[in-house]
Amino acid sequence: MALRGDERYVALNRRARHDYFIEDTIEAGIELTGTEVKVLRRGLGSIAEAYAAERDNELFLVNAHIPEYPAARFNHEPRRPRRLLLHRREIDRLLGAIRREGITVVPLSVYFNERGRAKIELGIAKGKRKSDKREAEKARDWQRSRARIMREHNH
Repeated sequence: MALRGDERYVALNRRARHDYFIEDTIEAGIELTGTEVKVLRRGLGSIAEAYAAERDNELFLVNAHIPEYPAARFNHEPRRPRRLLLHRREIDRLLGAIRREGITVVPLSVYFNERGRAKIELGIAKGKRKSDKREAEKARDWQRSRARIMREHNH
């Protein structure tokens, strides 16, 4: 778990920034059951294949995996859709973005804020093409090579 201030990351979606251009981010709450919160506090859970989808004019986190809690008799469904808690204006803005062509809402991270509430950072994203991914990889490789050359030159 990585730390950012008082926030503790539970799950990160590292592939999101590789597969998408993130245009904007927004913080949302997640409607969870008790066993889901316990599992997330242990640092388990994955949002690698998750995305936000519309149902009944609300947003749901779909395909996020939160494993079952071992010590519970009445457990939750590991991949159930979880409602995202946002203000109506934010929901309408995100639904408008989803309805536009090529826009996806992807989860970037799940963490607990300073009040102990589970939060999710959502990215409004456009999909990258294969050539865009290759370009980003070339730029990253060049930055690494440049840093190595500078280090060797200064020593």
